[in-house]
Amino acid sequence: MSKTKRIHRAEALLHSGVERSAQHSPEWLVLVLALCGMLLTGYLTYVALRGGTPAFCSEETACDLIQQSRWSRLLGLPLALWGFVLYGLLAGNAWRLPARLVRWRRLWLLAWFGLAVSLYMTLVAWLQLEAFCAWCLLSLALLAAIFIRVSLKRPKSAPGTDWRHWLTYCGVATVVTLSGLQLYYSDLFAPREDPQLQALASHLQRSGAKFYGTFWCSSCQEQKRLFGTSAERLPYVECTPDGRNGLLARVCIEEKINRYPTWIIREQRYSQMLNIEELTRLSRFKWRETPVP
Repeated sequence: MSKTKRIHRAEALLHSGVERSAQHSPEWLVLVLALCGMLLTGYLTYVALRGGTPAFCSEETACDLIQQSRWSRLLGLPLALWGFVLYGLLAGNAWRLPARLVRWRRLWLLAWFGLAVSLYMTLVAWLQLEAFCAWCLLSLALLAAIFIRVSLKRPKSAPGTDWRHWLTYCGVATVVTLSGLQLYYSDLFAPREDPQLQALASHLQRSGAKFYGTFWCSSCQEQKRLFGTSAERLPYVECTPDGRNGLLARVCIEEKINRYPTWIIREQRYSQMLNIEELTRLSRFKWRETPVP
């Protein structure tokens, strides 16, 4: 073998070794960001499971409202726990995968879906609750940073010469995922009404009781959750129909409602959340009147 060929062969082996080393080395920036996300969502999961309030989120603030809303859980588990799993998958794939292209595909897909869901939940909080959570926005920023980093590191061997086919495939999958979330959070798959809670809610309506509250009041949301799918039957009066910073409803001004929730039952005022037993007793509801399902 000539000297020139030996040099070329040595250079090829060296180049191959460098490529293999690059393929097996961790994506350090993605790994660090994902670990930060795990710490963040792990903390929020711990707080949610204990029924507490995250740091810097006092009662009745926007952050507390979001944490207490029905959008804070998915399939009965805290949404933060699902985020923890996502960040864990990102960290695991960023740490080590045998093929650079496989690693990029997985990281990009995970970051894409995570960012899409995070944006969706932020939009829901804004439109439905007129609230933003600093912890949620921090998680959104982490996912956006991961997504940008992975997109910029797209290898030359990535699928397609352009993004059109790849984005079409991911876009369709994302629309299906977000549509599924929207259906889940709608009343389409809500469980059947509890006959007793249905009867109590109807009795409160018939007896002239009133339940004054606001959509941004976490205690009001908790009051409704006690009735499950029968909450729509409650004699509820929204005091801020024009938004959190809008004018109070006239009926709330006339009744001098200044605390939420406020119940008026049999001409008595109760400015607090009432449990089922208290509502039953105060409204003089007889359980034996409950129809048999």
